Amino acid sequence: MQKITPFLWFDDNAEEAMNFYVSIFRNSRILSVTRYGEAGPGAKGSVMTGKFQLEGQEFVALNGGPHFKFTEAISFVVNCETQEEVDEFWEKLSEGGEESQCGWLKDKYGLSWQIVPTILIEMLQDKDPEKSQRVMKAMLQMIKIDIKTLKQAYEG
Repeated sequence: MQKITPFLWFDDNAEEAMNFYVSIFRNSRILSVTRYGEAGPGAKGSVMTGKFQLEGQEFVALNGGPHFKFTEAISFVVNCETQEEVDEFWEKLSEGGEESQCGWLKDKYGLSWQIVPTILIEMLQDKDPEKSQRVMKAMLQMIKIDIKTLKQAYEG
């Protein structure tokens, strides 16, 4: 059992959300589902919680009702090696959701994600401040991150 597990509160669609996320990430699966019984508070037989794994990271989803919503104060970063990966995760996670800027999006459940090419971090940490600042300036103009444009900015 992992020491820290993100616990995600959904209104009444935790099972749908788990299936959605598991369909997007290759090394992923639903581990268990617990259903409400006679005592409630949810309808008997409906999903109370579900444990699922995305790329080795475990999560728990709860059908807790409409009391709480996700905000951008918490997001998940998806590290991508290629533009194809960026494009794939961006397209799938933003479907029915909302695109923001600088690689951020909200999925159709309101959960925030950052789709980040690993080369972006490398360029931003470059010892040459002019290079890293050019990359930062280019990134701030983007919605979905474009590696080719970042490399052009990096090279000057």
